[in-house]
Amino acid sequence: MKPSKKYSQAARLHNVIRLLEGRYGVTVDELAEECLVTRRTVYRDLEAIAEAGYPLMRDTASDGRAVYSFLTGFRKIPPITFSLSELMTLYLCRGQLGFLRGTPFQEDLDAVFGRIRSSLPPRSIVHLERIAEAVTPHFQGIRDYRGKKEILEKLRRSLLFQYRCTIRYAPARRDAEDYLFDPYTLMFYKDSLYVGGYAHNRKANRLFLVDRILAVEESDERFEVPEDFRPGDLTGSAFGLIDEDPMTVRVRFTNEVSHLIRERIWHPSQTLEENPDGSLVFSFHAGGEKEILSWLYSYLPHVEVLSPKNLRESFLEGLKKALNRQ
Repeated sequence: MKPSKKYSQAARLHNVIRLLEGRYGVTVDELAEECLVTRRTVYRDLEAIAEAGYPLMRDTASDGRAVYSFLTGFRKIPPITFSLSELMTLYLCRGQLGFLRGTPFQEDLDAVFGRIRSSLPPRSIVHLERIAEAVTPHFQGIRDYRGKKEILEKLRRSLLFQYRCTIRYAPARRDAEDYLFDPYTLMFYKDSLYVGGYAHNRKANRLFLVDRILAVEESDERFEVPEDFRPGDLTGSAFGLIDEDPMTVRVRFTNEVSHLIRERIWHPSQTLEENPDGSLVFSFHAGGEKEILSWLYSYLPHVEVLSPKNLRESFLEGLKKALNRQ
């Protein structure tokens, strides 16, 4: 009796997976010949295998042909299990990622938590979701990344499999420019997504705001992340993400808000000087004037810029412009 089409496809996929696991690399022609199917069918099977979650990689051989393989040793990774307290932490973290709505990362999160729910009693699921909902803040000004879904999918593949790509980037109030780019990491900052890596045009590491990426063109060329690379290389001594020449900043906060400053570490270089009246002088060494000013303005009228002179002048100029518009 002739097997059903569904069974034949399942058996064929199993055979393709076996071949990929057993070799360091296999071409589409080799898979077509050994599985007795067309190249078109092989491409469909490879796509189905990748969509099923297998870590499929595509490299280019010395003769220019595409070679497919799995990430080395992925089969040896043991199943992941979580304690109830660890699951609660996962649910709490998920609640802080509302700005990922509409991105492929949100779809991945939904898939992960779908598997978690399928392995837990309904009562435990309800309890965990109730805790997470109770502590989730109401976000304001969330970025909408639904229009960047295709771009993020391409960046995700390039990040996972270390494929060099070309991005078209449009900075604020400037013309768009193409960058040959090796993506090293994805960063979350103030409910925004940034991709960081090596920009060949600039011969330096750069951060790109995903909102301003207009297009991504993938390539088959692989790159290696330098062993000494650290995410901090992308931001240097910046107060936020903008890495400019650092300056030593001294700011006085009145006693009305000084407790808010004491409660956090704002920068690794910070120092605090307590005053008898409850105020304090906050000092740090960092770059990024716009980000520093934005932070300082959020504490008006309980903040005074002491130094440096140019920052104090910029701070006062910003206040004057705001008052003139009233």
